[in-house]
Amino acid sequence: METASLRRGWTTGSCATAAARAACEALFTGNFPDPVTITLPGGQTPAFALACHEAGEGWAMAGVVKDAGDDPDVTHGALVGARVTRGAPGSGVSFRAGSGVGTVTLPGLPLPVGEPAINPVPRAMIRQAVEEAAALAGVAPDVVVEISVENGELLAKRTMNARLGILGGLSILGTTGIVVPYSCAAWIASIQRGVDVARAAGIDHVAACTGDVSEKAAARHHGLSEQALIDMGDFAGGTLKYLRRNPVPRLTIAGGVAKMGKLARGLLDLHSKRGSVDFDWLADRLAELGAAPVLVAEARQANTALQVQGMAEAAGLPLAGRIAELAQATALGVLEGAPVVVEVLVVNRAGVIVGAAPWRGPDADSHSPMPR
Repeated sequence: METASLRRGWTTGSCATAAARAACEALFTGNFPDPVTITLPGGQTPAFALACHEAGEGWAMAGVVKDAGDDPDVTHGALVGARVTRGAPGSGVSFRAGSGVGTVTLPGLPLPVGEPAINPVPRAMIRQAVEEAAALAGVAPDVVVEISVENGELLAKRTMNARLGILGGLSILGTTGIVVPYSCAAWIASIQRGVDVARAAGIDHVAACTGDVSEKAAARHHGLSEQALIDMGDFAGGTLKYLRRNPVPRLTIAGGVAKMGKLARGLLDLHSKRGSVDFDWLADRLAELGAAPVLVAEARQANTALQVQGMAEAAGLPLAGRIAELAQATALGVLEGAPVVVEVLVVNRAGVIVGAAPWRGPDADSHSPMPR
């Protein structure tokens, strides 16, 4: 099948890490490695060719051209650079936003206001690369890493960054370091094959998850094998419709508050391009749970679903649980009475289950109690 040959690529986080590793080696030793090898969170060790490099007194810079594979990524072909300078003794690795990299200006993101929009996993990757280069050179890893993306401010206009309060450029993203092509046909085909494999193996419980964090949480929660895990991504509708025709007795749906909130509203395509977070809807759910009017008003003006969930937790309101119940209702509606019982888990960025809707569906009592 033609879609099976779609080529994977590298995240901006991987490219930034490779550039930073090369620049650090040059700063510490005077030599630029080309190609430069890095280690991804999953243990893979890809090598990247340098598109440019330069060094001066107390600094070095390197750049890598991003290859997003066959994914229609706005940053495909962009030059991702890292300029490294020596930091104060004992300071460790610190980060700056260079040209084309945004700065966080609003709360609700996994980074504090004022920080460069370099997400936690890329930061960890870069820090590891710097420390490895420093260890090889026998020096302390005290450096300032400034990440840049050529034309990043212009490219950012094609993203949701401004709405999220990331101003001045792009975010440096990635959780695995690898870009999986966003192809509807290929992804849905892989979902279907995953269901087929589970059924053929006699597995009676699968978990359809929106991403790596929720997948790990669901697997850990229920002790599920790898064959029981379905990488649903944003394709909730495609997953549920296939399970309607090819049922598995038990289905766990797991995802973050934003994507589960979309499913709760009845959306079956959870991608940001198909539907954004509805803060009025979230605020209305808080009101139903008895939130004070001032909290409801604050939720309507929130920046992210994560921020609203934080407000709810601080007020002791089970917003995530309510989202899970409504998402479950959507799922059961799509399944149309197929012999599948469903639970929904809402997972935060740390992989903690913050809300759940217990098993519902045909003959649900025979499937309870379940491991919690």
